[in-house]
Amino acid sequence: MSLAGTGAGGAAPKSGHKHGKGKAKLSRVEIIRLAEPLAEARAATAKYATDLDAAKADGYRIITQMIPDMGYHFLNPSITGEFDITKPPILVYLRDGDDLQLGALEWVFPSKPKRKPIPGAKYGSFGAACHYDDGTFVFEDSESDCPDDSPESGSPFVFWHPDLVTLHIWLWYPNPDNLFKGTNRWVRPFNDEQI
Repeated sequence: MSLAGTGAGGAAPKSGHKHGKGKAKLSRVEIIRLAEPLAEARAATAKYATDLDAAKADGYRIITQMIPDMGYHFLNPSITGEFDITKPPILVYLRDGDDLQLGALEWVFPSKPKRKPIPGAKYGSFGAACHYDDGTFVFEDSESDCPDDSPESGSPFVFWHPDLVTLHIWLWYPNPDNLFKGTNRWVRPFNDEQI
């Protein structure tokens, strides 16, 4: 399984999940140009909005536990190649009690795209990491440094990825700071919820 092939296109910081500036406003032209692709993305992912089982049936599997102010990330490793607004390789879910809700869609790139794949796009980053079967992960610069089992849970190793550039779109849960900001302060009440 590889995250590096799920997008197209400068290097990300060495470790951690970092994000661009928050409250950057979109221009009127960007808002108009965003309407159609966002509608297409929403129609394409509607079946996953409150149905994680549908996402799992279509090949999405957990790759992170709850990342504070973000959510649980689920990757579909069969979605690779050029950016496609209707096929996000990563779905980000929030848990509120017994309910799970899709919050954001995410794409990752090995380097910052030369052209923004969607008007107004803002990027973040995620450092090189080893991922385990239960969604735990550890930051490591190379796959050879990945422990065979998660140091946190003992879950088996699944895959490693290099530094990545990330693009979040908060399509299913509002983000008061920016549609493209990686973190979302309105998710904070869900930070302690576990799957």
